[in-house]
Amino acid sequence: MTRFRRPAPLVLVLTVSLAASVGPAGAQEPAPEKKAAPSTASPAAAPKDKWTEMRLDSKRKVVDAMAGETLERLTIREPKAKELFEKAYGYAVFDNFKFGIGLSGAGGTGVAVDRKSGKRIYMKMGSAGIGLTLGGQSYHVVFLMQDSETFDRFVTKGWYADASARAAAGREGGASGTSFVNGLAIFQLNASGLMASLDISSTWYTKDDELN
Repeated sequence: MTRFRRPAPLVLVLTVSLAASVGPAGAQEPAPEKKAAPSTASPAAAPKDKWTEMRLDSKRKVVDAMAGETLERLTIREPKAKELFEKAYGYAVFDNFKFGIGLSGAGGTGVAVDRKSGKRIYMKMGSAGIGLTLGGQSYHVVFLMQDSETFDRFVTKGWYADASARAAAGREGGASGTSFVNGLAIFQLNASGLMASLDISSTWYTKDDELN
């Protein structure tokens, strides 16, 4: 009895098909193209920051110019103020505007300067209360600080003008700023010159976070 072998073409076909699907030896499928991650930067961010800094720098220059002119006017007209200035560790100058009808208020900007290092700390002031003010009044206030402790306390913790402010201004008994009182000497000027009486009660002075 003759035995027949099972034909092998089926195996060959499968082998060829498998080889064709795999591809030639050593061949690799091309890596998928990587897509660039979308940019998260806002094109308007940089110009906006630039313009903001330019605006703030302009405000600082205006304050610096005001402080220099006011201090020069004070020391030229008041020899005693010049003498105290030369002894002072630092100073601060504010440009204030007081307004109101029955209810009064005030607001302004300024700068405190460490005379030794030249460092400038920009500040602001404000007040609110009940008074007899009618309309508006512009004036400047100059603070002379005797030592570093007084200066540092003024710029870091701020300063509030209470009843002792008049004594610090040297107006008691008709005196005119002859010495430091509690580390401070205060002068108030208007367009005509040094004001005869200090008018800064209930006014606070503090660091301006926007300009620093």
